[in-house]
Amino acid sequence: MSRTDEQPPFTQRIVETFLGGNLSVMLLIISLIAGIAALGLTPREEDPQIDVPLADIMINVPGASAEEVERQVATRLEKLLFEIPGVEYVYSVSRDDQAVVTVRFLVGQNWEDSLVKLHDKVRSNIDDVPAVVGGWVIKPVSIDDVPIVNLTLFSVQYSDHELRRVAEELAIRLKRIPTTGAVRVISGRPRQVRIELQPRKLAARRTGPLQVARALRASNVSLPAGAFSQLDSELVVRTEGGLDSLEELERLVVNVFQGRPVYLADVAEVSDGPSELEHVSWLGFGTAATSEIALSAEHPVPGLIGPVALEREAGRFMPAVHIAVAKRRGTNAVDAARETIQAVAAERGGLLPDGVHVEVTRDYGHTADEKVNELVENLVVAIVIVIGLIAWSLGWREGLIVAIAVPVTFGLTLLVNLLAGFTINRVTLFALT
Repeated sequence: MSRTDEQPPFTQRIVETFLGGNLSVMLLIISLIAGIAALGLTPREEDPQIDVPLADIMINVPGASAEEVERQVATRLEKLLFEIPGVEYVYSVSRDDQAVVTVRFLVGQNWEDSLVKLHDKVRSNIDDVPAVVGGWVIKPVSIDDVPIVNLTLFSVQYSDHELRRVAEELAIRLKRIPTTGAVRVISGRPRQVRIELQPRKLAARRTGPLQVARALRASNVSLPAGAFSQLDSELVVRTEGGLDSLEELERLVVNVFQGRPVYLADVAEVSDGPSELEHVSWLGFGTAATSEIALSAEHPVPGLIGPVALEREAGRFMPAVHIAVAKRRGTNAVDAARETIQAVAAERGGLLPDGVHVEVTRDYGHTADEKVNELVENLVVAIVIVIGLIAWSLGWREGLIVAIAVPVTFGLTLLVNLLAGFTINRVTLFALT
């Protein structure tokens, strides 16, 4: 067998295939198309997705001072949590009657495994819990808990309590959006049924506060009372004791004095309205604002917010209630923000009355999209400048090689980033550049 009949090496055959055929051109075109598609399909967000498992343990220690909480609870729990593999830091804050212990795992630790280890460690040492501890709650903390959209409801004619009720109903509807995560209502007085006992009336009818409390617990409950069979059918009996209206609550019998029933309305003031004021939020506009304020100009969503007629008065402030909307993990912040704003726009004239106005005070989806687009534009300009300099200094062939290699490499990197489940943000683009 002659030497010319021998098969060339495998690597040589690959090189000859790419040099002599159109396969290389096809791969370049496919890589560019895949990179463009990956740039459009990769979820965009403001903050990078960094896996740092974090959790707060909130401990209730009734009747203990801050020093006792630190010595008996916080310090002992810190030492216990440091035994968990993968824990990097443990912080604690001790106050009267409570403590907050924060445990942070190493970067890159699996989120679910870290929480499982944390719960297992706490439950396996439940027999060492001091008797002064009344209970505890473990609350995981994630970067996805940061709101990406903040909606501020304000009004000239409605109170913060009425705004709060509108915001709570609106928050329920925003939770139905597939891309949204946690939705919280901030500020405003929630609805509350208040029972204010009158000491003189209680003493006149020989009734104590504990009797009122027992009557409320016993009356506001519904329980199954058994079942019986008849004519090949089973009937379930249930005692209905729930209080459905304010009138039923006022007619609740809390005691019997001198052979006569004592009703709740006889010994207490019962009201259904706003709770006590705990959080205050006001919204005001500066002197540069005109009498016709066109709000949310950068979000031209039809029906969301139109020009709002407001009086220009010095120190004019209106009650405000905020709705903080976070996105679901792995979803596009741009889509989540847009769908949230569109959902609010759809409620104009329905859930949102004419006197309630909404302002988008935070939109991380909009800012994330702008920053990603700006960085992509800067990257394109930088590539063009580099290609021009190489072509001017070394020749057009070398410049052509760079013009092909850099976009293809960038496109394939974005494709791998998409397949790996990562998001795209300003930190990611800075790393790619």
